Amino acid sequence: MAVKSVNASHILLNKEKDADNIMARLAKGENFEDLAKRFSKCPSKSKGGSLGWFKRGEMVKEFEDACFNGKTGDIVKVKTEFGYHIIKIVDQK
Repeated sequence: MAVKSVNASHILLNKEKDADNIMARLAKGENFEDLAKRFSKCPSKSKGGSLGWFKRGEMVKEFEDACFNGKTGDIVKVKTEFGYHIIKIVDQK
């Protein structure tokens, strides 16, 4: 069954080097929400990076593709016109 909507959080960064650094910290077990509050350039950082639920057509294509093609629990890095996003796929339905 195709994914209809996604609940995701993200950390927005300006440089790929910074995104790679955050990915490494996550791999070592650091808390996603804490890192989002500290480093993200998006206003969603106040909510630990949470973007809540969204459907196709509500986000830029690269971001949306990563969210809808991944699976719940995945953490992925993607580049968009806004910068580098580290996306945590919280849930899908």
